[in-house]
Amino acid sequence: QVQLVESGGGLVQAGDSLRLSCAASGGTFNTYAVAWFRQAPGKEREFAATISRAGATYYTDSVKGRFSISRDNAKKAVYLNMKSLKPEDTGDYYCAADGSASYYRLPTQSSDYTSWGQGTRVTVSS
Repeated sequence: QVQLVESGGGLVQAGDSLRLSCAASGGTFNTYAVAWFRQAPGKEREFAATISRAGATYYTDSVKGRFSISRDNAKKAVYLNMKSLKPEDTGDYYCAADGSASYYRLPTQSSDYTSWGQGTRVTVSS
C-alpha cells in the first residue's frame, strides 16, 4: 500500500497559479493510477484530474485547460499545475492512488482509490 503526502497549497488571488505535489512512499509507484480530488467548504469531494499508469490524463470539465496533472515515477511524485485559478477552486485537495488500475485506465470515482493523502488547502481570493 502506497502512502501519499500532499504539499503546495496556499492562499492566492484569482488568476494566479499554484503547483501541488503528491509524494509517495512504499509500494511500486508506477503500478498506480493517481488522481487529484478536491472538496470545497460545505460540499462533497469531487474528482479533478487523473493520470494513468501509461501517462494518459483526464480532467473534469471545470478544470480543463487550466489544470495539468503529471507524474514522475522516478521521484514517486505526481503534480497538479493549476493556472487561472478562480475562487470556486477553493478547497482541500487530495491525492489518491489506485493500485488495481490497468495500464491505460483512468479511474474517476473516489471508490476506485484505496490510498489517500491528508490533503492540502487551496484558497483563492477574489
